[in-house]
Amino acid sequence: MLIPLYDQKSRIKLIVLVLALLIGAATMLYTNALVQKLSEQEQHQIDLYAKTLRHMISTEETYSLPFLQDQIIDANTTIPVILTDGENIIDTKNLNLGKNITTPDSLRQVRQLLLKMQQRHPPIPIELPGNTHNYIFYQDSASLSQLRTYPRVQLAVIASLAMLAYLSFSYSRRAEQNRVWVGLAKETAHQLGTPLSSLVGWQSYLRESERFRDEPIVEELGKDIKRLEIITERFSNIGSVPVLKAENLYLTTRNAIAYLEARVSRKVKFSIETDLPLDTPACLNVPLFDWVVENICKNAVDAMDGRGSITLRLRRVRPRRRWWTRRPSPPQVAIDITDTGKGIPKNKLESVFLPGYTTKKRGWGLGLALARRIIENYHQGRLFVKWSEVGKGTTFRLVLNQ
Repeated sequence: MLIPLYDQKSRIKLIVLVLALLIGAATMLYTNALVQKLSEQEQHQIDLYAKTLRHMISTEETYSLPFLQDQIIDANTTIPVILTDGENIIDTKNLNLGKNITTPDSLRQVRQLLLKMQQRHPPIPIELPGNTHNYIFYQDSASLSQLRTYPRVQLAVIASLAMLAYLSFSYSRRAEQNRVWVGLAKETAHQLGTPLSSLVGWQSYLRESERFRDEPIVEELGKDIKRLEIITERFSNIGSVPVLKAENLYLTTRNAIAYLEARVSRKVKFSIETDLPLDTPACLNVPLFDWVVENICKNAVDAMDGRGSITLRLRRVRPRRRWWTRRPSPPQVAIDITDTGKGIPKNKLESVFLPGYTTKKRGWGLGLALARRIIENYHQGRLFVKWSEVGKGTTFRLVLNQ
């Protein structure tokens, strides 16, 4: 039995996210435990370092000094240390600044490092004869610092790999969906071709017949045949690179709704408003553009239950900035299609563009998904829900380049 992975995609994403968080949390906890353990060891080593210095300064027994110098003082090769008398720097160790720290640049770097050490760890005092003190300042070794940042680097790498995997999966899924769309469209165009050729032949026969020569039904049949030819052309264009031309936006939009306007309920009122000059062009493919407008308007008619108004408004919009290129974006125009229907809940504003999403008892739920593909993939434009309120209506915005 096949597992419906696509239907369970939200749950699968949640499970993957939870597993990733658990792995990240376990990594952080384990690494923090190691950091804490190593930090305690270095703290103990510095305390021993300070006690050794205190002993070497205060003791009069010299036989143990070489041992202390070799085994404790010189054994510290990783922890950066600065010894001061409270004001002046007496000695340094493991700072990677060279042996000569008397130059102005070196002294400035040592004092900057000293400030960081003061913020990181409290100084360790060493009591000297005469009631004076020296102070040992130190910071984490390079190994400990690297271990502290390791979980962040690891999480960043895991996140990057997860993002790459997600993008690869999404791209592969979109490519597979595109192949399905293209195959379905080509097959539909092929299947329409045979009956359409037959209808053209029957229309020619009726026109030549004395009986039907003056019948208006013949001309109406011709209009429907023309419509079927347009639909066939639309399906044929899916999957191929459509030719985009500068077309008159107002006239093209007017023609796009003319066919639909005559075939829906008379209780649905269509109107076109424009903030643009009537000769404003837009770069589009007329058959595919008509298809998009008709799909949106048909959904609007269904949402209004065959009663209400659909308003198309043409306006100019500011192009979105393209951060990945320095080339200026072309000027853009928009068609806002507003209906007085049922509206769309806020949590469904993007779902309406998913293939198969529908609120109707009949239908495949492909109209808006196909419309968005036509606009975004073939016209390099945008199609989205600009506004919607339940019980009041919806506005779809269609953006095209000029």
